[in-house]
Amino acid sequence: MADSDRSTSLFCVTRRMALAGWVVGAGGWAFGGAVSARAGASDATPDPALRLWRDWAAAHARTQQVCRRQQALECALAERVDFVDTVVRVPGGAETVICSVEALDRLIGTRTDMVAVRARAAAELAARQASFEAAATEIGYFEGLRAERAAFAQVEALLEALATTPAVSLAGVAGKLDAVLCEGEAWEDCAAFPWPQIRAARDDLFRIGRQLTPGAAFPGD
Repeated sequence: MADSDRSTSLFCVTRRMALAGWVVGAGGWAFGGAVSARAGASDATPDPALRLWRDWAAAHARTQQVCRRQQALECALAERVDFVDTVVRVPGGAETVICSVEALDRLIGTRTDMVAVRARAAAELAARQASFEAAATEIGYFEGLRAERAAFAQVEALLEALATTPAVSLAGVAGKLDAVLCEGEAWEDCAAFPWPQIRAARDDLFRIGRQLTPGAAFPGD
């Protein structure tokens, strides 16, 4: 697996854990995960920000699905292969778990008395890496990783578009706040500042907007 794939894997695992925590912790407050079936129901809305919110909500829901599938693949992969690591003992020192050739080089450096130890450890790492990649390819792990990366990229692009697209209705402003809440609460304590305040402002917009424009479509409707 290339270094870029390893970095992507770490990012996606972290992001997936955050999403999972948000799903459990945010509960009924999150509109994004529940609107995929109706995301296109009101595409005729004149508010470009609200249209973008619908696109974001559908993309967010798809990302959750992709994350759950990739999580299942990771569990399946963990059952089939061991960790890609080996144990190296430096003379006069303790045993050290090594997970990469780079870490091996840092541990041994230029020591000429450990050439054979380094060669043996490098061979073990290569064998375990090959076993990992073969199993991962067989179950579609890398394909899922690419799909996960694409899903995250789409969500991020839509969030950036929301940030630069002026809303022309209260529903559009509420949609922007809803997206901020959904993404922000995935990473931070949703009970801490500023999330309760942002949530209250969003809910105020929902309430006032529905009073002022009865029958208008709002996020979550």
